[in-house]
Amino acid sequence: MTTDETVPRGAPPAAPESGLFSLADLEVETVARLADRAVEFHRDPAAHTRPLAGATVGVLFTKPSTRTRTAFTVAALRLGAAPVTYGPGDLQLSTGEAIADTGRVFGSMLDGLVARTAGPLKELRQLSRHGRLPVVNAMATEEHPSQGLCDLGTLRLCLGDLRGLRLLYVGEGNNTATALALALSGVPGCEATFACPAGYGIPEEQLTAARKRAARAGALIRLRDSADDLPTGVDVVYTTRWQTTGTRKADAAWRERFRPFHVDEEFMTRRPGALFLHDLPAHRGDEVTGAVLDGPRSVAWTQASMKLSSAMAVLEWALPRQTADASEA
Repeated sequence: MTTDETVPRGAPPAAPESGLFSLADLEVETVARLADRAVEFHRDPAAHTRPLAGATVGVLFTKPSTRTRTAFTVAALRLGAAPVTYGPGDLQLSTGEAIADTGRVFGSMLDGLVARTAGPLKELRQLSRHGRLPVVNAMATEEHPSQGLCDLGTLRLCLGDLRGLRLLYVGEGNNTATALALALSGVPGCEATFACPAGYGIPEEQLTAARKRAARAGALIRLRDSADDLPTGVDVVYTTRWQTTGTRKADAAWRERFRPFHVDEEFMTRRPGALFLHDLPAHRGDEVTGAVLDGPRSVAWTQASMKLSSAMAVLEWALPRQTADASEA
């Protein structure tokens, strides 16, 4: 996608952004409510009155997706909306059309847009501003916020009250890790340790934002660049695939640097009370063994199913604001 923001003369001024771009944009209470709503939808998918009936939701994925794309498409249908799906070569963006122009067209026809580009977050903000429509970040370079809400909801489902939660994340400090840090930063007393190879940690800007939020909530976000002496008294171990979707590593020897952060049976044995989470897709033998991923302490498959309920919570929250405004005009 191009980041050209040139707007033709006479075009309407851009509107304020709306939708879900980053968990850092939301109040801690809103994040908690969305996670709790995801749990409600997981327990009862019919716990709604089709609030999006009559709405049309664009679902734009220019990068591969199994869980997130399926989740948001099915979520739109269950809430009463009609999804319109786009692949990587379906839009004139691929031929050089400006994002502002695409946004204006979307805004004239759609009630909301879910988008994964694996590009910078500012592209999605541009689509929202120029299209005057809610946009949901289904993964950008900086953050995967719907995954963070899914993870928080999964933890609430499995553990109940999360105050004082102790979580150990091992692997790449990618957009999932960023969203997780922001989601946990509002949990009082939470201690989250992110162990990432040197040079592959959560980016400083996002880490600073998470730590500021954590300080206000009485939580703690730690970053380690060594797999030695990691905490063992934890409630949760979390990892992700080492090769983030849509990216490549410049260091040819990167696997050697990641190997100490591998989660196997011995790693979990040293943490006897911990559940195991993984956002999937998983590469068995790389970041995790099959025995752990498919073992009795893994809730990765419950976590995967929570993608749908969290998508329902996000769409229910993000879209009605526009439809309500339109009905009052």
